[in-house]
Amino acid sequence: MIGTSNLRKRYGAVHAVDGIDLDVRAGDVYGFLGANGSGKTTTVRMLLGLVLATEGEIELLGEPMPRAGRRVLPRVGALIENPAHYGHLSGRVNLTLLDAAGPGGDRRTRADRVSAVLEQVGLGAVGRRPVKAYSLGMRQRLGLAGALLRRPELLVLDEPTNGLDPQGIHEIRDLLLELNRTGTTVFLSSHLLAEVEQLCTRVGVLDRGRLVLQDELATLTAPTGATLVQTPRPDLVHRVLGGRVLRVDGERVVVHGADPAEVNAALVGAGVPVTGLELERPSLEEVVLAAASSSADRVDGAAGRGAGR
Repeated sequence: MIGTSNLRKRYGAVHAVDGIDLDVRAGDVYGFLGANGSGKTTTVRMLLGLVLATEGEIELLGEPMPRAGRRVLPRVGALIENPAHYGHLSGRVNLTLLDAAGPGGDRRTRADRVSAVLEQVGLGAVGRRPVKAYSLGMRQRLGLAGALLRRPELLVLDEPTNGLDPQGIHEIRDLLLELNRTGTTVFLSSHLLAEVEQLCTRVGVLDRGRLVLQDELATLTAPTGATLVQTPRPDLVHRVLGGRVLRVDGERVVVHGADPAEVNAALVGAGVPVTGLELERPSLEEVVLAAASSSADRVDGAAGRGAGR
């Protein structure tokens, strides 16, 4: 659905995007993670032909971009940064104008499609209000409605929950999952780890313009082969299991062994009070921080070698 090869964007001496190879497959909910300023929005704009790449290749839906933009973009829904609207017009009229301006929109079904997407994003009751009366979160929902007008095969979203309250975030998450279940591939650019962890199936991590990680979320957060023991007596765990104790953090003890039942039997049999047991899994935050840290080490090392020449 999305593929890039050695994609780069330079602004003078600044490498905003530095040789990335994206691999987004049909059916993915792909989380494109990175801190603000890491190059996410620049990448998204290049994917859609809004910014020309300095170097590299882009494919969307199996076709080269931006050369095939006229054929490809009608099949893609996009929400990039803060969507622009005519404030004095209603949400419904804004969507009608947006649909009329784009290629391939069927005029006969336009009114029904506008009504349907307003309902989808929770704006059915306020679609006739002027957009200038909308909150930031409502405007964001209206931008998402615009992205859904053509029932896209691929949905490209840049920070889609910006300005939404927790209830709104939950509703948009459910909507995106439902769209994915019915066949839409979702590419979600975000800096919110919790949002991506609850929503995405695959993840790419961008750090200072470089793609430092790309894999299945389930693989990245798979069990480590250790068991996490919760106990008020970590000293006793150490006494019973000895070298199997990997680390202690207060009342949390990480023990080598991927069978919590076996660990529990050994501890309880020796009289150690156990209040909780679970397989240890890295959080997405830990995975991302480790990848970014490794990238920083490589960049610093390269800088050091260059400075020495």
